[in-house]
Amino acid sequence: MYRVWNFVTNYSILLITGALTALIWANVDNASYKAFHDIVIFKDFPIGHMHDGHRELTLHYLVNDVLMALFFAIAAKEVWEAVVLKNGSLRGKKAATPLFATAGGMFGPIAVYLGLAAMLGSTTYDAVFNGWAIPTATDIAFSYLVGRIVFGAGHPAVRFLLLLAIADDAAGLLILAIFYPSGELAPEWLLLSLGAAVGVFILFNWLPRYLDRGKAARPNSTWVRSKLSWWPYAIAGCLSWYGFQESGLHPALGLLPVVPAIPHADRAFGIFAEAESYLTDILNQMEHALKVPVEIVLFLFGLLNAGVEFSSISEPTWLVLAGLLIGKPFGVLFFGWVAAGPLRLGLPEGVRTVDLFTIGCVSAIGFTVSLFVATVAFDPGPIQDAAKMGAVFSFVAAVISIVVGKLTRIQKQTA
Repeated sequence: MYRVWNFVTNYSILLITGALTALIWANVDNASYKAFHDIVIFKDFPIGHMHDGHRELTLHYLVNDVLMALFFAIAAKEVWEAVVLKNGSLRGKKAATPLFATAGGMFGPIAVYLGLAAMLGSTTYDAVFNGWAIPTATDIAFSYLVGRIVFGAGHPAVRFLLLLAIADDAAGLLILAIFYPSGELAPEWLLLSLGAAVGVFILFNWLPRYLDRGKAARPNSTWVRSKLSWWPYAIAGCLSWYGFQESGLHPALGLLPVVPAIPHADRAFGIFAEAESYLTDILNQMEHALKVPVEIVLFLFGLLNAGVEFSSISEPTWLVLAGLLIGKPFGVLFFGWVAAGPLRLGLPEGVRTVDLFTIGCVSAIGFTVSLFVATVAFDPGPIQDAAKMGAVFSFVAAVISIVVGKLTRIQKQTA
């Protein structure tokens, strides 16, 4: 439990602090909050948002489009290791049922969100349609923490939940890249991102290992690591980010192509595992080095994006909440049941079918990624504000999960 709480305090407490500060600030003095939100750092900047025909680097752009790339890189690192490593949690049959449940945890919220929007009429449907992905997200840190509270640290449902959350993050990254471009698409710029990733992998990862074949001392790999460290990958990351920025895809995803190119350990102990802190490969070193910067970034992200007036609560708020609180649990339950029953993929020993509903309730905590998707799905204004409020209110899923756990008589397992 210490390791989980340590992770949450590292990466989420500051985020919550920023979000609560923004929420209070916006409702006490909205004018000064908006003035802070719209701070211009540089005018006539070569990269940034267009305003009156000029490029401007705003504080909001710096945080959401540039610095949040560090957060998504850390998420991508966990997904990458879960997929490619021999003992990765998303490899083989053991991941089949959680992956099916993940699909249900995405299609369910979309169906509820769009279905209810359609019932409210074509005007509302057209206005909120682009926010369909907001309720598909799962906040991995908080859902994992709540899962351990509901099931107990040793319950197999906790690992099932973690697999679902990691897969949900992977799908969320794809959704952001495909359905939410930040501007007019210019896919030829992605060649820069691809070239940076492939180039740094060949020159500083594959080639030194190739030259060290049969050499126990590994002189070339050792020289690259001791003299160059992670700088080649940082430079490649900057080039890849710029490629995403110019391609029209959201630049916050710009570091993703470089993550697989970075030398990584041949095993992973899993997210939140204490042993992860002792791995010394460059990928884990970079993650550890980014710890404090990402804490600050998440604080600023919460501060700049959660400042919504309570008067903005409207239909999009309830649609996002309904998608999360209704679509997630029933989607996870149905798809998980199909995988375990008719498809005969089974459930982990000790996990009941009814537990899938509780897992779905826990995964309905959207917060971080839901909040981010809301900022890119809608232009600034009443609809975006209302959708953001739905993402913030998704914390109520934690209380619902505890109640459902009691009603379904979950037997906690502490070890």
